[in-house]
Amino acid sequence: MALLIMIFGVGSALRTPIDIFPSINILVIGVVFSYTGLSPDDMAGRIVTFYERSLTTSVNDIEHIESQSIPNYGIVKIFFQPIVNINAALAEVSAMSQTVLKQMPPGITPPLILSFDASSVPVLQLALSSDKLSETTLFDDAASFIRPQLASVAGAAIPLPYGGKVRQVQADLDQQALHTLASRQTTSSTPSRSRT
Repeated sequence: MALLIMIFGVGSALRTPIDIFPSINILVIGVVFSYTGLSPDDMAGRIVTFYERSLTTSVNDIEHIESQSIPNYGIVKIFFQPIVNINAALAEVSAMSQTVLKQMPPGITPPLILSFDASSVPVLQLALSSDKLSETTLFDDAASFIRPQLASVAGAAIPLPYGGKVRQVQADLDQQALHTLASRQTTSSTPSRSRT
């Protein structure tokens, strides 16, 4: 009897699948909108609320929606019913996210869409701070140097950096002067015909 217990025990131990982070079926999709210069109230009123209403009319099997608005960012978490096919739900959310951009403030970029499960909970989060470097320089370093190096780590999901200040160039143009300059260049580039 002891010999049978040992044989079957070793056999069952070898056949039992082992996973450090088992797959737990928590069906959540996160959507992150970014628009530089919007306050949390404007982000909630002009982007997040409108997006939530659009989701409920076009995406199936939503259990509930949670959202958070912070300066320059709107974060929407969509929780689904247990019966949902998460790949189909992800496709529906992606399609809706592209469709609603036309009704949002001009110049907004498509949102970052992330699919979550319990095994993809962040293990490590990186924060940058400096007494000498500006917020713009920190943001540039995080986006241009640190993030690309971490992207090669197996299993790493690296969204865009939060916080900091995005480097911007703003130019005020005189439309009338541009139109005059363009018309001058058009007339000067037209070849003249010589009479013979």
